[in-house]
Amino acid sequence: MDKDVAVVIGVGGMGLAIARRVGGGHRVLLADFHATTLNTATEQLRSEGHHVTAQPVDVSDPDSVISLADAAAGLGRVTHVVHTAGLSPVQAPPEAILRVDLVGVAVVLQEFARIIAPGGAGVVIASMAGHFLPTLAVAEERALAMTPAKELLDLPFLAPDVVDSSAAAYVLAKRANALRVQAAAISWGERGARVNSISPGVISTPMGQQELAGESGEQMRAMVAMSATKRLGTPDDIAAAAAFLLGPQASFVTGTDLLVDGGAVAAVRALIPADHH
Repeated sequence: MDKDVAVVIGVGGMGLAIARRVGGGHRVLLADFHATTLNTATEQLRSEGHHVTAQPVDVSDPDSVISLADAAAGLGRVTHVVHTAGLSPVQAPPEAILRVDLVGVAVVLQEFARIIAPGGAGVVIASMAGHFLPTLAVAEERALAMTPAKELLDLPFLAPDVVDSSAAAYVLAKRANALRVQAAAISWGERGARVNSISPGVISTPMGQQELAGESGEQMRAMVAMSATKRLGTPDDIAAAAAFLLGPQASFVTGTDLLVDGGAVAAVRALIPADHH
């Protein structure tokens, strides 16, 4: 019996949880830059009875993403595409973050728009960090949303002397993810498919723990403490949100960003003085 295909790009904590949640009854194509992470996730899901294929991918390399999209289409009808791959501020310098988190997402949205099946859906993992970006000019937002992927790093406001820290690169990239998804909803819609983003808060994944141990860890713990839920998120919290956005209950939801942060952004905004600009 032919099975529809679910593609999960980036199979660390969140990617693995999402693959497990939505993989049942699908052919699952897992992709990651790190061979060990990919092999571990593949073996784990296979041992749990999932039908898994694995392929290495470098999302910052368009040819690698094209190869992945073509491989996915070769397996059957691609109905689910989940993009979680990314670098966090403690992991990489600004240029690498922009290449992976900004350009990588743009390329994935572009190439999977070619092959997503009618009725299919995509989810991109952004971040609550994008919600903290000071207001961008309308022209800058439009440029982040619409500039061809290969030209993104030529935008003047993304120049190395402007984006001079990993934190700044991350916040910009994650804001751009939501803008990119909003724009991509049009091209995906032309194929009868939907695409949305999720902005997770502080999630207890290996990457999340690295950030908590880094220089922004104290600030992140403070946000968790002031949030309504007062806890770290789990990979399963994000998998539940992804399953909703990928499923039939969300058939009227596309081009939007779902903030899954335990109320951290709401708490921070509530404490900003009214005269703060």
